[in-house]
Amino acid sequence: MIQIKTPEEIALMRSAGLIVADALAAMRAAVAPGVSTEDLDAIAARVIRAGGAVPSFLGYRGFPKTVCASINEEIVHGIPNKRRVLAEGDVISLDCGAIYHGYHGDSAISVAVGEVAPEVLALLAVTEASLWAGLSRALAGGRLTDISSAVEASVRSHSHPYGIVDHYGGHGIGTEMHQDPHVLNFGRPGRGPRLVPGLCLAIEPMVTLGDPATVELADGWTVITKDGSLAAHYEHTVAITADGPVVTTAHDGGRAGLAVHDVAVAI
Repeated sequence: MIQIKTPEEIALMRSAGLIVADALAAMRAAVAPGVSTEDLDAIAARVIRAGGAVPSFLGYRGFPKTVCASINEEIVHGIPNKRRVLAEGDVISLDCGAIYHGYHGDSAISVAVGEVAPEVLALLAVTEASLWAGLSRALAGGRLTDISSAVEASVRSHSHPYGIVDHYGGHGIGTEMHQDPHVLNFGRPGRGPRLVPGLCLAIEPMVTLGDPATVELADGWTVITKDGSLAAHYEHTVAITADGPVVTTAHDGGRAGLAVHDVAVAI
């Protein structure tokens, strides 16, 4: 069932989102060669708890950590571990969620570790740009696949044949981390549920340098590219309002990212 939020509930989601934004910013600042994914997990846990929230991921379906930390060919759901130490040239995707007074925020970033190859920087830029393209279509009166189509079109606008992971995608979010509807990162526009004020979605493109086929590892969580190619993952939570989208997990509400697409933010 699709959950529609009141303005007061969206305000709580905004508070949760800002705590997630703070946790991701703290982890980004700490990313460096020699840092373990366990170190980053501990940073996020401290920031979330200090903000008066609790981690969304910890204990979710048995997940043992506060964040998902996925390195290089790992697309999503990597489990932090003190033995997983970052090295120069790596890419790490950090996915973080927090619950504040019963409402969730969910966001992800990919970060280069030290100096990386130009094609790696391009992968990160392409993936992040596709996220903002999708968020720009989170407009009341539209259809769900307007978002999906915008993500795909953004990725496909580049000459490199980037892969779009099709087994995973975004989702509704609110009093649960994962709600209806499922949000694909590809497809034709004008389909699916109507986008209405009060609908909140997590949009999260996952893009690969090579083939987007995936394999789940024996830990039951970590998803990798089948061909070992690098992957990037970006995510934001967005609330649809009558006055425009509010990106609850962006410090500025999404103002800078949406301005590129001539979309105003409703805060």
